[in-house]
Amino acid sequence: MNQRPQRQNPPGNNPPRQGGGRQQPAPIPEPSPWLEGIQPNPGGSASFVEYLRWLRQKSGSTTMDAGTQVQLLSKFDGNNFSTALNRLTNRTRLLANPQQGHVHFEVTCPWRIRVGGTKGPESMLLPAFDNLGMPYIPSSTLRGVARAMAVKEIGEEDAKKIFGSIDVNQGSMGKVTFLDAYPLPGNNHKGGLKPDMANAIWKWNGNNPPTYSPNPNTFLSLEKPTFVIGLRRNGCSDDEWANVQKWLKNGLAQGIGSQVNSGYGSLEADGRPKPIREDTILQVPFELEGQLSHGRKRFIQWNLNNRQQWQMRGASEAEVRPVAFKNMLRYWFRSLAFGVLPPQQVRLLEVKIFGGIEPAPHTGLFRVEIRDGRVVNDNAQSSHDPSGLITGNLVLRNSSQTRSLPEYERASLPNLLKNLTWLMFHLGGVGQGARRPCYSRQRSPWYRGSKLLLTQPDSFFQTPDNPQDFALLFSDRSRHFFEALALFSNHRIRLNQLNAVTQVSPSTWAEAFDVSSRLYIVSGEGLGTPNKSHALDILHDFFHQITDPIADLRQRAKNSKNQQEKSELDQQVSTHLTRGKNLCGGTETDYPTSGDSRNAIPSPVWIADYQDFQLVLVFGATKDPRSTYLKVLLENSERSIKLWPFPNP
Repeated sequence: MNQRPQRQNPPGNNPPRQGGGRQQPAPIPEPSPWLEGIQPNPGGSASFVEYLRWLRQKSGSTTMDAGTQVQLLSKFDGNNFSTALNRLTNRTRLLANPQQGHVHFEVTCPWRIRVGGTKGPESMLLPAFDNLGMPYIPSSTLRGVARAMAVKEIGEEDAKKIFGSIDVNQGSMGKVTFLDAYPLPGNNHKGGLKPDMANAIWKWNGNNPPTYSPNPNTFLSLEKPTFVIGLRRNGCSDDEWANVQKWLKNGLAQGIGSQVNSGYGSLEADGRPKPIREDTILQVPFELEGQLSHGRKRFIQWNLNNRQQWQMRGASEAEVRPVAFKNMLRYWFRSLAFGVLPPQQVRLLEVKIFGGIEPAPHTGLFRVEIRDGRVVNDNAQSSHDPSGLITGNLVLRNSSQTRSLPEYERASLPNLLKNLTWLMFHLGGVGQGARRPCYSRQRSPWYRGSKLLLTQPDSFFQTPDNPQDFALLFSDRSRHFFEALALFSNHRIRLNQLNAVTQVSPSTWAEAFDVSSRLYIVSGEGLGTPNKSHALDILHDFFHQITDPIADLRQRAKNSKNQQEKSELDQQVSTHLTRGKNLCGGTETDYPTSGDSRNAIPSPVWIADYQDFQLVLVFGATKDPRSTYLKVLLENSERSIKLWPFPNP
């Protein structure tokens, strides 16, 4: 007797049991990155290009693309390019043998680099690959970097004598041959090739303030690669030969590829710590504790949600990311400027200072780097683990665009950025837990929130321990920021006439230091929860008062057989859910007004903890439930100092 084969359902895809002989619904197949019917099994040294042969066309799904990309990249993680990359880098050394008058040297990227930017399947950004699928820097890119530096120093015509030209009547060969540069295999055996992530969280809608709209995109970049650079000498003088090497090294140190102002692309030739350069605006050491920023999620499995849609489950990999700090500076700049400038001017200034592609492409005026970035503790995996911790030195430098600024803008930019950085360090954290101070929990995730600390600050970046001194310094730094903003924007700023960026309601507010926002220093004992600060304890208590009834109401609605009662209970659930999101944000879809829905929104309340006191910022503070929270907080505080709006503008 033959045994009936068992049906193998994907994990989490177990259709409900049905009696009466009714036919069971067909299982929903897991999303697959591969062409239908094909399960490729490339060898262990296969390049990413090999995988592209089997990759399906764009799915057209609105929810699966990011997940399938992450799954695809997880299959690629174990590959080993060592043989190919060792062969290619040894070839460079042989072709650029110093004993034959040529030269080769190594350059190392302290963080990540993106050279290429070709769009692959699923609109995934890919770095430059050679014909074998190995990551590399094309020789034309290296020549262009050196030539650009030469033109600045000796001019266009003299540069042609060294680098050659294709002029119709005066064309000439260059005196130096640049070889393609390949990375050494490195610790991951792939030359640093590793998944990365970009997430444009805020989206402008014309000249209206931007809305919260996370859009994570997975792509490949190279993490901490070391490239072997090879140059062959073709008849140039000793001075020209030395200058070409100097120009190339200087150009690589300034950064190549895309997103240079966000920390990508810098390459150092000697690997030694660099002294503070003339273009440095500031450099401050820091620690970030709590929920750490990450560049990718490691694929774990697919799960079906309650709408019968597949969702990817992944694990975050902590990383010290300069782009996270730049985005935080951008957020605070926008929030502060909204209170005193028209939205359309804020948008233009934001693109001018930080860079962007809309309404017109523009390179930003400063670069963000993190020196000596290190993950000291990863995110806690159990209640016994310490909280996540990263350290590093935040460095802001003038970009190549700064030199072209008018004198009044060039003079005000450093003051604007220094005071903005001080405010960023003191208003909250960085990354996914930025709006709450770090606190421990009794379940996973074991820590929520983040705490950004200055370590060994100089006199400018000090943090007073006394609330009154802190208030005075905060007022001083804020006023200097607005003075610099007024000079840079050539716009008169009146701190006693703040804008009303939007019409505030219980469900609408602007993330802006406008007339409806409030900022206080508070201190007190809270409600006694040992792992929470005074302000956070009261916030969570109020939030639970609002949302705790939801579970019971949902259960009663589920059990009810009376349609009218069920409808009334559902409405009560909706009311509690919306009120909770209006205080602490949330990811569950709600319907605050008839016909309108909201997806994920961030909390309008920011809390930064300084042990003896907290800094509490509330957007849209004039409407309930934020106004009620603020009222309860101040009534239960032993001390409070109002910082915004300025008491004496």
